[in-house]
Amino acid sequence: MNREQPAARLPVTVIGGYLGTGKTTLVNRLLRAADGQRLAVLVNDFGTTPIDRDLIVSSDGDTLEISGGCVCCSYGSDLMDTLMALPEQRPDIERVVLETSGVALPGMVASAVTLLPAYRIDGIVVMVDVETVRTMAADAYLGDTITRQLGAADLVVANRCDLVDEASLQETLAWLATQNPAARILPATRAEIAPDLLLGLRDGTSPRLSTTLTTPGAPDATSLYDSLELEVPENTDITELGQRLSAPGTGVLRAKGILNRVALHVVGRRFEIDAAPAGAKSGRLVVIGLRSRLDRRAVEQAVQPSLSTSLRSA
Repeated sequence: MNREQPAARLPVTVIGGYLGTGKTTLVNRLLRAADGQRLAVLVNDFGTTPIDRDLIVSSDGDTLEISGGCVCCSYGSDLMDTLMALPEQRPDIERVVLETSGVALPGMVASAVTLLPAYRIDGIVVMVDVETVRTMAADAYLGDTITRQLGAADLVVANRCDLVDEASLQETLAWLATQNPAARILPATRAEIAPDLLLGLRDGTSPRLSTTLTTPGAPDATSLYDSLELEVPENTDITELGQRLSAPGTGVLRAKGILNRVALHVVGRRFEIDAAPAGAKSGRLVVIGLRSRLDRRAVEQAVQPSLSTSLRSA
């Protein structure tokens, strides 16, 4: 008796951050850089998140059709209703980007989304303005929200780095690291972020190196990142490999590897191991980091100790 296989759960990237951090710019950049992926971008309303007009193909009520096969939906206060209806209304959608309001707690939003069987959380990205974040965090009314937003992040995008001097920037980056030691901090200017650093963080596939470091409309963004592609020996202890890649000092923002039918995902200081997707190429590890901070030697050495440990214990 044949049973119909359940549909794969749609990955959701939650983007949070207080008002004025650059979330709108980031969303527009993601839409421009979709590169054939069919994204659904959910926003509170189109008035607070204006999608670039040259991207819009058509408009129908609370839905905008975006060039490249993407769609933008306004959910207002009915996020869960919108999410429940989306798979049936748009079965072509491959990935969801959910922008929260400036006062929302992205961790709580992500927890609510996981209650819906059609979805899984792929990552939580929190944006801050390096010029204002410490002042905002000290505010009697907004401070608790800011710190809770930061505490839920997989990645913190420290935007508008061009507006502060080098000393202030380093102080702010160091302060951000104390707010969530498990998150990686990604400095940025005008939200110029390579999309593969934000999307597909936990989906078990390796980044496409041809597009990983390309952000259309942001010609200078490619100089910020570096990547390594390594062969992973079959006897590698994948748990130890995850521990080494996520350790402080490696400079790894994101890493993915497939080995012996399991997938390793490293996002900041966290790593996960789960079943690899069918047909995934085994023995390949892709690592991405800031060009000035990615320690190539540490990454390359991370594979060898995990291999030798596995052999010694055999």
